[in-house]
Amino acid sequence: MELYRILIGKPGLDGHDRGAKFIARALRDAGFEVIYTGIRRTPDEIAASAVQEDVAAVGLSSMSGAHARLFPAVLEALDKAGAKDIPVLGGGIIPAEDIPRLKKAGISSVFTPGTPVDTIINAFREACCQHHQQRC
Repeated sequence: MELYRILIGKPGLDGHDRGAKFIARALRDAGFEVIYTGIRRTPDEIAASAVQEDVAAVGLSSMSGAHARLFPAVLEALDKAGAKDIPVLGGGIIPAEDIPRLKKAGISSVFTPGTPVDTIINAFREACCQHHQQRC
């Protein structure tokens, strides 16, 4: 199995990172190489880090309710950076009615509290395989 590099980012002013750190550790334990940007990053900072680190996927976490604006802003920043092909997955406190809009905007997968960790790991693995155009 290939080792994939993942970036976990916390866009905006949200200072709650327990979930992001939990997912980062779970992905690491599942064999991914994980880069965590820390809290309070701008979409441009997250995109620049994703490009610099040559990641296969980006995971975003939002607990503040700003996901509807910030997740698409990260997609736009990746596009501006020439990295539109990097899949972006998101999670956090996200109302069910917002999920279709996020997916329509280009977020690959959206996870809410209670999503089994294996489901999240498998979604990252699938996104990375697709990014590298490999058969999973």
